Amino acid sequence: MTTTKHRVLVVDDNQDAATTMSELLSAAGFDVKTCFDGPSALAATNGFRPDACVLDINMPGMTGYDLARQLRERFPDRPPLFATMTAYGDHTHLERAVDAGFDLQFTKPADPGEVIEQLRDGIPLAEAEPPAGREPGLHGLLTRLIGMWSKK
Repeated sequence: MTTTKHRVLVVDDNQDAATTMSELLSAAGFDVKTCFDGPSALAATNGFRPDACVLDINMPGMTGYDLARQLRERFPDRPPLFATMTAYGDHTHLERAVDAGFDLQFTKPADPGEVIEQLRDGIPLAEAEPPAGREPGLHGLLTRLIGMWSKK
């Protein structure tokens, strides 16, 4: 029996951070492609269709938000699972991440075990249709949290 490795695109202008995360994901059984900027990530997807993308946000030339939007447009029928991996963790960032279509948020320094677990859990969900009435990813989480806050 052959098992298919899920493909993960890791993009971060900090080459040490990108390489380290890529090696950890590879050791966990993912097929990983590493890029250090948005344009090279877009070029890499010509021959590498990712199941998930782990993107830094603050990169020169093209932000992770813009990269996620362009990758989502490139794969409209089955977009990858999108995760931010950034030093940002404030509400403004989360709103921008939701607007760009991110599904997961990891604040640096991220726990590699948590990243691996969330990707393993999230990729099959991204491939399936979301349950009726429930919004996927960060958008659904923010909607639920805002609803809880507004009830207080």
